[in-house]
Amino acid sequence: MNNLIATLASVTVVSLIAFIGIIFIGLKEEKLKRLTMVLVGFSSGTLLGGAFLHLLPESLNPGNDPITVFWYVIVGIVIFFALEKFLYWRHCHEKECPTHTFVYLNLIGDGIHNFIDGMVIAATFMLSFELGFATTLAVIFHEVPQEIGDFGVLVYGGLSKRKALTYNFISAITAILGALATYFLTYLRSIEILLIPFAAGGFIYIAATDLLPELHKKAHAVESIVQLIVILLGIALMAFLKIAFET
Repeated sequence: MNNLIATLASVTVVSLIAFIGIIFIGLKEEKLKRLTMVLVGFSSGTLLGGAFLHLLPESLNPGNDPITVFWYVIVGIVIFFALEKFLYWRHCHEKECPTHTFVYLNLIGDGIHNFIDGMVIAATFMLSFELGFATTLAVIFHEVPQEIGDFGVLVYGGLSKRKALTYNFISAITAILGALATYFLTYLRSIEILLIPFAAGGFIYIAATDLLPELHKKAHAVESIVQLIVILLGIALMAFLKIAFET
C-alpha cells in the first residue's frame, strides 16, 4: 500500500508539470507568437531526442527483437499519418481549419508517452522506493522541457492559452492511468515493449512531418539560425538527461 501511495503521489506531481505553460499566460499576443515559433523548434528537438535517445534505446533492451521493435515504430508512424488524415477530413474538409491537426496528434502522442511514464514509475516503485524516487526525478526533468514545448505547439496550432493548458493537463493525467494499470494488472506490463516504440514512431512523425515543416515557413536568416539553435538545444537537453540519469 505504501508503494501505491508513493506511486500515485509521484505521477500526480508529474502530471501537474503540464501547467508549466502558465508562466507564459501573461505574455502579450505578439510576444507569444514570436515565442511559440521558438517553442515549436525546441519541441521538435525534444521529440526527436526523446524518440532516438530515450524511447528507442529502451525498446532495444536485450531480449527484445530489433526487427519487431522497428516494426512497431513503422506502425506508429503509419497510424499517426492515418490519424492526421482522418482528423483533417473530419474537422477541415472543404473549409478553413482553425486548429491544425497536429495539435490533436501531439495530444495523442503525449498521452501515450505519459501513460508509459506512469507504467515505468509504478514498476520501479514496486521494486524499491529509492528506485521509484530516482525514476520520478528522471521523468520530471524529462517532462519539464517537453511540456514547455508542447504548450507552444498547442498555442501555435490554434488553441487559446487556457485551452492549451487544460488539454495538456488532460493528456498528462494518462500517467496516473498507466501507473494504476501497472500496479493492479500485472499482465499489462508486457505491453510496454509495444507502446514504447509505437510512441517513438509517433514522436518522429509529429516532429518530422508537422513541426519542422512549420519552421520552414519562416525563411529569414536570423529566424532560421534561431530555429536551428533551439532544435539543437532540445536534442542536447535530451542527450544530457540520458547521460546524467544513466550515470
